[in-house]
Amino acid sequence: MQRFFDIIFSLFALIILAPLLVPIALVLKLTGEHDIFYVQERIGKGGVPFGLLKFATMLRNSPNVGTGDITVKNDPRVLPFGSFLRKSKINELPQLLNILKGDMSIVGPRPMVPKTYKNYGEKGIEVYSVRPGLTGIGSIIFRDEEKHLDNQSDPMAFYVKIIIPYKTKIELWYLERKSIFMYFQIIFFTAWVIIKPKSNWYQDIFDELPELPSELL
Repeated sequence: MQRFFDIIFSLFALIILAPLLVPIALVLKLTGEHDIFYVQERIGKGGVPFGLLKFATMLRNSPNVGTGDITVKNDPRVLPFGSFLRKSKINELPQLLNILKGDMSIVGPRPMVPKTYKNYGEKGIEVYSVRPGLTGIGSIIFRDEEKHLDNQSDPMAFYVKIIIPYKTKIELWYLERKSIFMYFQIIFFTAWVIIKPKSNWYQDIFDELPELPSELL
């Protein structure tokens, strides 16, 4: 049933959003390094890698510069137009094509790069027993993940020690409660926190969410 809705919604979204996506592609082609898309290897269902699509928002060599796969607040590798695309989450919309292809679902755990996936250990196998998602409970809670990494002397160490363990807990929480009803709830709250980024209303709706560690408060 979820796959059915994935196909219907992604097709509908691509048609409706075409007047937005085409001008964005044109702007990207004429600015920055003239790349429209960025294809990044990510881990999908069952630990199988796939090529995740995004609008190009950073310098081509970003994975080999600075903090690598981790993006921090005011990251100098982010292109001027890319900053807007990232903040609005528009840079993620090309993943609608990944959803149509079957690499992803609209809702699920966010797909990790291979290096980060390794840090999940055995729990990673359980988390990625389902298709990764364009959005999910992790995307709602960590909608402004970069602020947690800001001013950290070692962002990667903080990500591995603090963020990954908590993300693992909340994704397992999601898997235990996974349903079509929650599928629609997460889509709604994804839109809600984009409109109201400071809202924590989801905490009143989703019961028994794992408690945030003090470092993320």
